Amino acid sequence: MDWDKLKIFHAVAEAGSFTKATINLNLSQSAISRQIQSLEHNLKVQLFERHARGLTLTENGGYLFKTAHDVISKLKEVETTLGDQKNKPSGKLSVTTVVSFGTTWLTPRIQEFMQLNPEMEIELIFDDKELDLSIRQADIGIWMRKPKQLNYIQKKIMDINYHIYGSTKYLEKNGYPKSISDLNNHKFISYGKGTPSPVFNPDWVLKLGTKDQKKRKPVMKVNSVYGLLLAVQSGVGLAALPDYMTVSVPNIIKVLPQIVGPRTEAHFVYPQSLRNVARIQAFRNFLYSKISEWKF
Repeated sequence: MDWDKLKIFHAVAEAGSFTKATINLNLSQSAISRQIQSLEHNLKVQLFERHARGLTLTENGGYLFKTAHDVISKLKEVETTLGDQKNKPSGKLSVTTVVSFGTTWLTPRIQEFMQLNPEMEIELIFDDKELDLSIRQADIGIWMRKPKQLNYIQKKIMDINYHIYGSTKYLEKNGYPKSISDLNNHKFISYGKGTPSPVFNPDWVLKLGTKDQKKRKPVMKVNSVYGLLLAVQSGVGLAALPDYMTVSVPNIIKVLPQIVGPRTEAHFVYPQSLRNVARIQAFRNFLYSKISEWKF
């Protein structure tokens, strides 16, 4: 069986369509389609059911995908073990986390880590969807919820609080709320659909102080926490934001600071196979030292 074709098949099965797979494989849709057709011809079985919305695996395709998934995972474990022979951390380390945390908190601190570990190459992957660490889409995850996968090593590293924020420009124009009932006179920006919510109840601020917990109608929705911050900063309205995002942002202040929203737990996550890898240990120790300075 052709290994390259098997890897392409695995990527297509994960993506659910040839179009989406082109992004990860850096191949044209026609090239991917030809490779899949060739693999089906060689195996003399149909691997995908093709329909207007994409692809679904046949029974034979599902069996091959599970086998390929296991093989790819094992090979990546071997690659990690063989490539981490020295005690001094070296080599590539990929870290994934949500866009808001990655851009505003993690990135400004990475330079210090790179100076401490000059032989390491860092890749930061910011995505509000959780990547699959078992097949090494990333080595480490910093996730804003407890992972469901039991085969990961995971540790809660901090609590993240949410407050209501507004720009000074907006508040000077529309007034500073002095009580919860005053919120009914203000415009709100809320978290939109399209990606997993960063908190259990993202609309909590829309119900705050309303009769029968009926939600206020937001003037704008954004499916990104970082987008919420930029909208608040530009003066669109008020929004609930994680405190870590606002520390270095000018002209943003807390509104009714005594009101704290749902608390989010951040977890440090990585596969069991990377338990003793020097790169993982170095980043974990660095992150914990930075977390000890947490003031939010």
